[in-house]
Amino acid sequence: MQAIRIHGPSDLRCDTIDEPCLGDNDVLVKVAAAGICGSDLTYVKVGGVGVPVTEPIGLGHELSGVIYCVGANVRGLSPGMRVVVNPMGSGNAIGNGMVDGAFAPLLRVCNAKLGDSIHPIPDHLSFETAALAEPLSVALHAVNRANVNPQSRAVVFGAGPIGLGIVAWLHRKGVKNIVVADMSDQRLQRAKALGAAATINPGRENVSEAIGAAHGKGTHFGLPCVNSDVFFEASGARNVIPDIINFAGFQSRVIIVAVYHEPVPVSFHSALSKEMSFVTSMAYPNEFPDVIAMLADKNNDLSAMISHRFSFDAFFEAFTMAQDREKSAKVLVTFPE
Repeated sequence: MQAIRIHGPSDLRCDTIDEPCLGDNDVLVKVAAAGICGSDLTYVKVGGVGVPVTEPIGLGHELSGVIYCVGANVRGLSPGMRVVVNPMGSGNAIGNGMVDGAFAPLLRVCNAKLGDSIHPIPDHLSFETAALAEPLSVALHAVNRANVNPQSRAVVFGAGPIGLGIVAWLHRKGVKNIVVADMSDQRLQRAKALGAAATINPGRENVSEAIGAAHGKGTHFGLPCVNSDVFFEASGARNVIPDIINFAGFQSRVIIVAVYHEPVPVSFHSALSKEMSFVTSMAYPNEFPDVIAMLADKNNDLSAMISHRFSFDAFFEAFTMAQDREKSAKVLVTFPE
């Protein structure tokens, strides 16, 4: 079969490999749809997860599909079940350093367990929407770490897939006063479709003034500030956290979900006087079940998160599009049934 694999820094290939072998505790999943993650872009640039690989590894960890076959010891799972895969469940690291990745027709899930690495999905849920489960789990964990309520005044920096997922979850939790900042107008339009009340393009607008117009303004020790309660940093731009500290108000919170690839200079003098809280958020230790339930809710329209769809035979075109932050949001790769 064909599989997308990393061979080294900026060395991504479509290889012909053997179909994965099925162990007694494993399942094989016939992949239906898989999303390209920002982490995938970084892994390819670096040539691996953190360090360059010495042997090729598979790429891709956001997927939905159908169980193809099950190992002798697997319980509660059977061929034909429509599922999403938690790539970090059951001790796996699918597409995150493990040999197997989602950009292949068949994926082996080792030590497969119902409700851990494998989650069934209802028949009415499309495979494309189901493939959003992993990034939506990242977003939900960030929102859970923020302790928001419907009265919260939230600002989201970065309207890529994770930022858009945060907007969707804030909206679902009843938060109405959501402001989103991004340099891409098309991404800001997607944020509005998912529940943002106001948007800001920092290339044209003064960010603090625009946030103040939406959330109100105040002062702290005589210095101007905005009345936002919580800021989500999902952009990865080096200036965002220092800027937030400059205009944030008393006891505001910053939830950092962006991955930084170089140090960010931060002065905590102002943050100290404002008693600000800084919380980091990574992955999704417990969120997958809640995300599956959200995806199964027919009242939710998450179509704005998906910007492009490509067939597997056009993978490299899809990968190029995913690198274009102006034009893309979530780019999906689909496989023939």
